[in-house]
Amino acid sequence: MSASDFRQLTVKDKASKAERLFRASITAFCSLTRPSRRDATQLQDLTLPLLDRIPAEARRYAAAVLSECPALPPDLVKRLCEDSIDVAAPLLIKSAALSDIDLIALIGRHGEGHARAIGRRQDLHPTVAALAAAVEKTAQDRPAAPKPATPVAIAFGPQQQVAPAEDDGPRSGEAAENTRRRLRAMMVPAGTRIDPLRGVSTFAKLRETALTGNLVFFQTALADALEAPLHAARMITGDTSQGMLAEALLSLGLTEEQAFVVAAAVRPERFSHAESIRLFLTRYRLLHPDVATTRTRTLVSESVAAVMTARGHRLPAPANESVRGEPYRDFGEGRPLKASL
Repeated sequence: MSASDFRQLTVKDKASKAERLFRASITAFCSLTRPSRRDATQLQDLTLPLLDRIPAEARRYAAAVLSECPALPPDLVKRLCEDSIDVAAPLLIKSAALSDIDLIALIGRHGEGHARAIGRRQDLHPTVAALAAAVEKTAQDRPAAPKPATPVAIAFGPQQQVAPAEDDGPRSGEAAENTRRRLRAMMVPAGTRIDPLRGVSTFAKLRETALTGNLVFFQTALADALEAPLHAARMITGDTSQGMLAEALLSLGLTEEQAFVVAAAVRPERFSHAESIRLFLTRYRLLHPDVATTRTRTLVSESVAAVMTARGHRLPAPANESVRGEPYRDFGEGRPLKASL
């Protein structure tokens, strides 16, 4: 495309100008037989500032044509993949610019829609494929939103009751509580607790530090999120069963998909096959938030007491010793392990 072609893009409407410039840049790049790294860098420098100013149709066009290119600008591709599924789908299915770690992170951030598209990729790593399938199955099993005439909606009403079936017995109350818990999780997105100083979500901080491969960075972020000493975070990550880590992540409000991304980044060797992923997701789903929060707080309290005692201070022992005595469940192999506090 010549300089005169770009000069013709000048129009009075700034939004139209940005869109036409964006489309022309993408078209010019895709028309190159062998685009160089310099060409990709120039395309990114030109188009990334325009992404927030162009309509979704232009972004869909860019994702569609770039998905057919052999050489892609990675930063632009990743920004487009963070978009809604109707924009990102072609790149999620075909783009070679996305690594397995990128795919896992996208599934953890965006859930079912992105997981379904990623599951259609060819030569997909078995671990990523199993995670995508697990997220899809979880979304399918999730109860539908309550309707006025359904028992779920009536369960929230303080003056209305539904007579349980004859064979429900004591399990009906547990089922209702599970339903309410799932609905609350759907209405309030989990894992979005905000750091008042940095404005970064808890999940994002844990994910990014875990993906560095430096365990100390992750332990520091975990200690900050739990408001605990670093010693407690070291004990949690040192638990080979990952039971302590799962309970700590649940106490922070992470969803099962987010918890898996963090756990897999901390100990990737524990998720070498689909069965280990399925076991982790199933057991994390079965954890009770109140129990997980209580056990994590007990661990933090005992860790603080140990640190203070080492410094010469005497603190009373935690009152809830019964929580400590319960076994942690091995999230990878299924063996019950005693908490080594």
